[in-house]
Amino acid sequence: MAEEEIRLNKYLSEAGICSRREADRCIEAGKVLVNGKVAGMGQKVKMSDCVEYCGREVIGKPKDVLLLFNKPVGIVCTAEKREKHNVVDYIDYSTRLYPVGRLDKNSRGLLLMTNQGDLVNQIMRSRYHHEKEYIVRVDRPIDAVFVERMAAGVYLSELKVTTRPCKVEKLSKFTFRIILTQGLNRQIRRMCMECGYHVRDLERVRIMNLTLDGIAEGQYRPITAAEFAELQKLLRG
Repeated sequence: MAEEEIRLNKYLSEAGICSRREADRCIEAGKVLVNGKVAGMGQKVKMSDCVEYCGREVIGKPKDVLLLFNKPVGIVCTAEKREKHNVVDYIDYSTRLYPVGRLDKNSRGLLLMTNQGDLVNQIMRSRYHHEKEYIVRVDRPIDAVFVERMAAGVYLSELKVTTRPCKVEKLSKFTFRIILTQGLNRQIRRMCMECGYHVRDLERVRIMNLTLDGIAEGQYRPITAAEFAELQKLLRG
């Protein structure tokens, strides 16, 4: 996906260097360089470009970014460089981004990536019961007892906690849909194990109002204005 470009005068203004009018005067006077070359009037730049104003490098203000990413199996939800398959390097976005929450290495599906710390905190506050939806395939035929037990809440012996009641729907012999309002570590896998099942495939398909629709595995897209407005409304409760 191509980086967004903005006019150089706007870039300088948003970086707190000068007004747009003053930026135009400096550009016209040849005082602004882009990637080592004298900039031209009306030129556009990307965040990854090197912009110099009167001999010093300008660090542009990063634009607020929220991406919907379809994480493949094998990618780790961390920014830690020592992890060879970390999600930040995989996406390789021009602005430094961080994952919102986690989706374990062996799971796939919707992951939010952002540079907005406040937004991360809002979404991660589990006491607000934000919904997350998953499609799960297990190793044994699903019966009514399993569905009822999962929906009612399962005691997780490793964590010594009982999960919140949730919505569970059988989709096929080995597949079910589950909607959680909490995010315990490897929660669905632990719930299934307590019920005598093992997860064979786990895909997150929705976080609140945001879905995977139209996003191929390994790809991402920015949130739309309408989606962000609805997300903000849900976060406000």
